[in-house]
Amino acid sequence: MPTESEALDIPKRPPERIGRAFFEKAGGLVLFMGRFFRDVWRPPYEVRELINQMDEAGSKSFILTAVTGIAIGVVLAMQSRGTLARFGAEAVLPNMLALSVFKEIGPVITSLVLAGRLGAGMAAEIGSMRVTEQIDALEVAALKPFHYLVITRVVACIVMFPVLTTWTNMIALAGGYVESVISADMDYRLFWNSAFSSLRFSDLIVDTLKTSVFGFLVGIVSCYLGYTVRGGTREVGQAAMQAVVISSLLILLADVVVVRISLFLFGAL
Repeated sequence: MPTESEALDIPKRPPERIGRAFFEKAGGLVLFMGRFFRDVWRPPYEVRELINQMDEAGSKSFILTAVTGIAIGVVLAMQSRGTLARFGAEAVLPNMLALSVFKEIGPVITSLVLAGRLGAGMAAEIGSMRVTEQIDALEVAALKPFHYLVITRVVACIVMFPVLTTWTNMIALAGGYVESVISADMDYRLFWNSAFSSLRFSDLIVDTLKTSVFGFLVGIVSCYLGYTVRGGTREVGQAAMQAVVISSLLILLADVVVVRISLFLFGAL
């Protein structure tokens, strides 16, 4: 009788091969990052393609991030109201909502949502060009596809992630305000004055700009997986899936590191 793996035609991979593949991927990604930092300052500067990628990553994600922001604000306000009311602290809901959204929930959730939308798309697009030998043709013609395909997409993610995070944060506060009006008939002046009185400039700058790091991770991982894919359409699909998973994991890990560094440099923000 054939085993389950034989029946499903699943190749067996010993642990040492899995470990070797992991370190090969990790090493390749580090070298890919090094190539990015080396070539990003060198011509040609693909300004038009950069603008196109910023439009693709930015304006076409506005509706998605707006829905995300509304969900964050409304759900957070509904969940927190009952808990705060037990301690007679319902008046601090706007403060809590603003601090939670701007400092952690907004940046992380927005980056994860964008990783799902942009990561898979970039890996699939570049991977399709690789397996159809379009990138090879550009390299033979000495047109520097790395600048055109990789640098423009990574820089677009670095620039647009903070912009979209700010948009999401404001929509989340607006959603929390609407919920407060419906549930408690809160005056708009009280809500917005309380919300912004608890925020400092350092909160807005540090916790919003850290999404540039998240954007870099999403862009570089997705482009690397697409740029180095080998095989056919099946491998392209796997690269797109891996781009979302790895980018999301790296965002969560990077958030821990960035917050720890910011606390070390600036104290309790």
